[in-house]
Amino acid sequence: MLTQNMLNQERKKKLRWFVTMSTMPLLGVLTAFGLVPSGSLGLNSGNVTIEKLALPSAPSVATDATTFWHTERVQPGDTVAALMLRLNIRDNSASSYLRNSQDAKPFRNLPVGHEIQAETDANGALLSLSYLDKQGDQVVVRRQGDSFTLKTTAPQLEKRLFVRTGEIKGSLYAATDAAGLPETAANQLTEIFDGDIDFHHDLRRGDRFTVVYETTYSNGALVKIGQIQAAEFINRGQAYRAVRFQTDATHGDYYTPEGQSLKKAFLRSPIAFSRISSGFTMARFHPILNKWRAHKGVDFAAPMGTPAKATADGTVEFKGTQSGYGNVVILQHQGNLSTVYGHLSRFPKGLHKGEHIRQGDVIGYVGMSGLATGPHLHYEFRVNGQQHDPMKVALPNARPISGANRVAFRALANKFIASLNQLRNTNLAKLD
Repeated sequence: MLTQNMLNQERKKKLRWFVTMSTMPLLGVLTAFGLVPSGSLGLNSGNVTIEKLALPSAPSVATDATTFWHTERVQPGDTVAALMLRLNIRDNSASSYLRNSQDAKPFRNLPVGHEIQAETDANGALLSLSYLDKQGDQVVVRRQGDSFTLKTTAPQLEKRLFVRTGEIKGSLYAATDAAGLPETAANQLTEIFDGDIDFHHDLRRGDRFTVVYETTYSNGALVKIGQIQAAEFINRGQAYRAVRFQTDATHGDYYTPEGQSLKKAFLRSPIAFSRISSGFTMARFHPILNKWRAHKGVDFAAPMGTPAKATADGTVEFKGTQSGYGNVVILQHQGNLSTVYGHLSRFPKGLHKGEHIRQGDVIGYVGMSGLATGPHLHYEFRVNGQQHDPMKVALPNARPISGANRVAFRALANKFIASLNQLRNTNLAKLD
């Protein structure tokens, strides 16, 4: 055992010696690698120099020369203080001027939606203020030292044409609103085509319209919705077109592309956008008299006070009260034609017998005077004193384009019709 143990110890000594001798070259290499200078490895050990560099000074800003422009619109309930705050005006002298000066009174009475532009310095002092007054004139307020001056100049007017297209999906007004057509232009659209289209009954889903209308801008601000210059209305698959032609400096009218007048001698209805509550019939049960009798007119239901318009040029034959008609106006027209407007609540101020009336003039206001159960207008169309159904009688047209204006009209009509054709094709492509 002892001999065996000694042999084992001898082997362990030889193994330790062998391991030690075999690892020495590796340790030597590692140690040598750690001590080799970096320059001996081919690396550039150049000198590093740290130097403080002075930054160039920024140019000083002349704040007194800096101005700012602000644009705001008058909102409901606005005061001078509220407007000044939104315009970033922080100026006691300007506040005093705008609140108290007689010159600034139009500024204090600007209607909702009017645009105001203000120029201020960096501190909020008012330098200038401009807006359009109710007449469309340009008003400019400027600082002069510690006070202010006001100057009004005639507007620089600019005419622009806008195009709107729409499709009937519900009511006409909903369609014009969706198309972005102003209410003024929408009313014109119905007036242009009301001789051919019964807007009470004839509209159908899918009917389409295209309108080219004029607008007036003053110094970049909209001041007026003008006349429709061309229009197309497709009703039940049939296209109706109109082109406006100015026959003289003050008068213009609408014609078909062929030069026929779209203006009827008589309008179908004396009230816009109302419904027929009772039609023309030879046998109707009267709601008040409780018996059957003829109803030789058409009743248009409308809110109390709705304007009733003359359906044609004429002369006031009668204005006053007549039995079941209540307050009534009778107009005498060309030849043997006359119209009757009954159950009125009141008459326009100054209306009198013998007065000449133009088509579209207001001759009364809807009421329920006489034998009436609710507010409506009773309308009659008479030929030689005999009543005819105003919804069915043939209405004569006005005169066509005269020979002297035909060449000028043809050039204008061709331009607008080409535009309407292009717009229609574009809209149909979008629908496809």
